[in-house]
Amino acid sequence: MTDHNPGSSPGFSTLAIHAGAKPDPTTGARATPIYQTTSFVFDDVDHAAALFGLKAFGNIYTRLGNPTNAVLEERIAALEGGTAALGVASGHAAQLITLHTLLQPGDEFIASKKLYGGSINQFNHAFKNFGWVVKWADPDDISSFENAVSVKTKAIFVESIANPGGVITDIEALAGVARRARVPLIVDNTLATPYLCRPIEFGADVVVHSATKFLGGHGNSMAGLIVDGGSFNWSQEGRYPMLSEPRPEYQGMVLHETFGNFAFAVACRALGLRDLGPALSPFNAFMVLTGIETLPLRMQRHCENALAVAEFLSAHPQVSWVSYPGLKGDRYHTLAKKYAPRGAGAVFTFGLKGGYDAGVRLVSKVELFSHLANIGDTRSLIIHPASTTHRQLTDAQKVQAGAGPDTVRLSIGLEDVADIIADLDQALA
Repeated sequence: MTDHNPGSSPGFSTLAIHAGAKPDPTTGARATPIYQTTSFVFDDVDHAAALFGLKAFGNIYTRLGNPTNAVLEERIAALEGGTAALGVASGHAAQLITLHTLLQPGDEFIASKKLYGGSINQFNHAFKNFGWVVKWADPDDISSFENAVSVKTKAIFVESIANPGGVITDIEALAGVARRARVPLIVDNTLATPYLCRPIEFGADVVVHSATKFLGGHGNSMAGLIVDGGSFNWSQEGRYPMLSEPRPEYQGMVLHETFGNFAFAVACRALGLRDLGPALSPFNAFMVLTGIETLPLRMQRHCENALAVAEFLSAHPQVSWVSYPGLKGDRYHTLAKKYAPRGAGAVFTFGLKGGYDAGVRLVSKVELFSHLANIGDTRSLIIHPASTTHRQLTDAQKVQAGAGPDTVRLSIGLEDVADIIADLDQALA
């Protein structure tokens, strides 16, 4: 994807500022207004009936949709190369709504072992209450995904750049597995953002984000996004009944027949968000929109700073290993050049020779870094996953997830890189 192709579609930076947005028709406001309202007036009874019956598009109630949120949805769809999108309250809500649309009780989905610890917990425990069964596979061994496929498999879920960082997933290879299994490939693109990687171009069918992270970028707003890739056949053999069978609440409408290549996004909204209710606040949508306007500039600096810090740590006597795909000797460097040629992201891990105790000491000694459970902020952030975000996992699960006892995760911010390095240097000393 080029930044600009004269005579063709707008470049990425232009879309990041303008996609989905136009001056407010009533006031002329250039920035997208925050439509802080619960509900919207109908033109007449027929208009209301058409909206409630999915016969017309428009606003009913902010739990279902909102004009501010709609701009964000159109923008992320444009940036990811999808057909439509849905904004929800958080990244966890995006995963819930996505899988609720695909899975019935007793169904299975395959997930990468290398995921954010909260996702592992959600999949292992909360989703059991819905009767959904997760099977775990190793993203470093594509055959493990093939071997996990069964007649009950309905989706494959991976992260493009895995959290707690340093793992690049071979999306194209897994898209092949998903096609052979006749299931959609869902890619969490939170750490990469569409500026670094566009999974749909490599065969992903659905993209999800915790927009709380790099898309918003300032650590001030919770949001999640679901992007419909628009290419999956949801009508095959009745495997996805929410999309392929008549919906009683919509007078027998079959969503895939009616909405075609954006049916999945409609189903997530009309059958998931409508009833489960994790609505995105219009104010938070506005904050994420504002963050996305500077996404290309921020991601460039995030990646530049992260590479410099990774190189510093690689040479430090108290550091036993660094897992950052931007480093030339890293095992994922080749995949990074393919999937994220502009940079390998800002989140990575490293190991301390002193193990668990050294990790706990380090996070207590830093001064510029903030010790907290988030990533994707303008500020540099640090955490010791084994004692915090991944502590609910077994020791074996921690190691599988890249969060062993010696592991420290960094989210490198936008400060002067010399100051970031100096803070780590004094804390390690």
